Amino acid sequence: MLRGILRQLTVLAAFFLLACPGSIWAQQTALDLEGRQANPFAEHSSKVVVLVFLRRDCPVSGRYAPSIQQLSRRYADSASFWLVYPDKSDSPEAIRKSVADYRYRLPVLRDPEHTLVKLGHVQITPEVAVFDRNHRLVYDGRIDDWYIDLTRARPAPTSHELEDAIHAVLAGQSVAHNEVRGVGCYISDLE
Repeated sequence: MLRGILRQLTVLAAFFLLACPGSIWAQQTALDLEGRQANPFAEHSSKVVVLVFLRRDCPVSGRYAPSIQQLSRRYADSASFWLVYPDKSDSPEAIRKSVADYRYRLPVLRDPEHTLVKLGHVQITPEVAVFDRNHRLVYDGRIDDWYIDLTRARPAPTSHELEDAIHAVLAGQSVAHNEVRGVGCYISDLE
C-alpha cells in the first residue's frame, strides 16, 4: 500500500515538474519558426548548448553573423548553437528573411515571452548564454570585446569570452568570467 502511494506521488511530482509554468523544464522552451514549442536542451543532450540572442533591428547583432557561424562550425561536434530572437513583434517571416540575409545555417527560435532570455540571464543583443552538458548556465554575456560602444569597434577583438567559455566547459573547468555584458541593443526595450 505504501509503495503504491509513493509511486503515485512520484508520478504526480514528475507531472508538476514538467507541466508547471514556473518549473525549470517548462522554462527551457521557446517557439520554432513554425510556431511549435521547441526545447534546445532536448535536441543534443550530450552537447554544450549555446543560445545566441539577436535582434533584427540591432546593427551590432548583424555584424556578428560571420563570427557566430564560424564558431558554430568549429564546435559542431561538441556544442549545439541556437539563434534566439526575443522581439515579440518579429514575425517568423521577418526572422526567416534575416536568417537568409546573413546566411545562417543554425536552428532558430522565437522567444516572445523571454523564457530563454530569463533562463540565460542575457540583457543585450548580441549576447550568448552557454550551458554545460548538465544544462547549467556557465556563462552569459558578450561574444568578445570587438565593440567598445555602439559607434566604435576595435580592428579585431582582444578577448574571446564565448570561445573561452566553450573551451572551459569542454575541458571540465570553470569559466574564468561567467558574466560579461555586451555592447548592442537592450532586450528590455522589447517589453
